[in-house]
Amino acid sequence: MSKSFSAFGLAVSAVVLTCLPAGAQTKVTNEGISATEIVIGTHQDLSGPIKGWGVPVANGMKMATEEINASGGINGRKIRLVVEDSGYDPKKAVLASQKLIERDKIFAMVGPMGSPTVLAAQDILFDAGVLQLFPLTAAEFTFKFDPAKPQERLKFNNLLPYVESTRAALKYMMEWKNFRKPCIMHQDDEYGKNVLDGFNQQLTAMKVQPASITSYKRGASDFSAQVAKMKSDGCDLVVLGTVLRETIGAMTEAKKLGWDVTFLGATPTNVMEVPALGKDAVEGLYAASGFEIPYEDTAKGKVKDWLVNYKKMFGTDANTQAIIGYNAMMTFAFYASKAGKDLTGQKMLDALESGEKFLDIFNSPPTKFSKTDHLANTITQVQQVKGGRWVLVKDNLMF
Repeated sequence: MSKSFSAFGLAVSAVVLTCLPAGAQTKVTNEGISATEIVIGTHQDLSGPIKGWGVPVANGMKMATEEINASGGINGRKIRLVVEDSGYDPKKAVLASQKLIERDKIFAMVGPMGSPTVLAAQDILFDAGVLQLFPLTAAEFTFKFDPAKPQERLKFNNLLPYVESTRAALKYMMEWKNFRKPCIMHQDDEYGKNVLDGFNQQLTAMKVQPASITSYKRGASDFSAQVAKMKSDGCDLVVLGTVLRETIGAMTEAKKLGWDVTFLGATPTNVMEVPALGKDAVEGLYAASGFEIPYEDTAKGKVKDWLVNYKKMFGTDANTQAIIGYNAMMTFAFYASKAGKDLTGQKMLDALESGEKFLDIFNSPPTKFSKTDHLANTITQVQQVKGGRWVLVKDNLMF
């Protein structure tokens, strides 16, 4: 038993043991489950550099929670969602996770935000037997697990992974446009390194040498040196391992230099705020993506109703991030319902690994897990900013 697990003072009776083929056992908590409710925790960036992701994700989770509870909950239990602000700071994410486990007694961590923050806090969850479900990062550490480390079995991811999506989108762009001198600018953290891995792996497979590789520190706002270097190196395609403001900042800098180059963003760039805030500077940007972004003036049926209801609830238009947050809670509710009325950590884990498919209202690829694969999907799209909104360029891509 680790020191961090001992520090939580969790009762042995609050943890069940799950058998693995090799004889190793996974501890899964039963905390947070009562006759009337299920306590769910999440940490989001509500005040830091990617609050443009964290706030709408939290809103989407809250909206889903209200809908689930209004319809009677999950087998009669209402969800109590506890949201903590990490500020996109790994240390704050650790403190938030400790608080959610020790004080709030959460059953599961759903949709926690960010690669560096999730990475810093996930072992605390695993030591306590808390499931880490559908984090807002597609880094490989959130779904790949070592069977010799049974607590890692508690992590599941339903997002398109950075490595695979970058590879698929890059392969498509290289073959379609016949680029010869690709380069990359990436964030210097786990997220950016995953995008870099995808970039390097695909170029190696295609026997192409990168023209330039450059990075920036998380939270940076000046990209003049990086853009100038890539221009000087003669890049004809720039892959961006960036988020919101960094995407806009890099492309704005290129415009200032009069550099007409093609940009391809990783999946976190594929959000409505990029064209809305970047305007002409980001026109023509391509991005890897997992599903088509709905717009209220063209959406129909349940998606149209959802967009209208979101605006009524929060006073702003829904976006990609809100959809992802909403789906995280709806996916949890689906598998918790499958676990049955006598919900336990063991039964929730069994339901997640059952192979049952969850289908959302947004026509995303189905979510499906197994005992050996805790990643739901690797099918990639490429979208492009045209006329201030994202449009589909190519679907069903694999590398």
